[in-house]
Amino acid sequence: MIVRDARVAEFVGQKIGVTFSPPLTCLGIEKDGEIVGGFVFNSYEGADIHVSAAGRGATKGFLAEVGHYVYDVLGCERMTVITEKASVVRSAERLGGQVEGLMRNHFGKGRDAFLVGILKEDWKF
Repeated sequence: MIVRDARVAEFVGQKIGVTFSPPLTCLGIEKDGEIVGGFVFNSYEGADIHVSAAGRGATKGFLAEVGHYVYDVLGCERMTVITEKASVVRSAERLGGQVEGLMRNHFGKGRDAFLVGILKEDWKF
């Protein structure tokens, strides 16, 4: 089941070790009353929105909902994924993303982040 409440931001924040501050929106995956995966959308800048993701269970239907929300509802031309995990970079690349840079010490001393951009026309769902 897709959910959109504060539990998603708490789940993603705990998984990646950050605290999110409003304004933000979320899409999450709930199974048996627990959040098992989710996306947090923040730093909305009109044409771009930053996306943080964690967990499991992202089906094609869920990913299609993410693309619909970002590109159709919000009207963004791109989403930006910032992550220190190579597995998330690979997942973003499978969705049409390209690595655009490295942000040194973004998650703290010695914890660099990859910057991945996914353009509307490259989105795979």
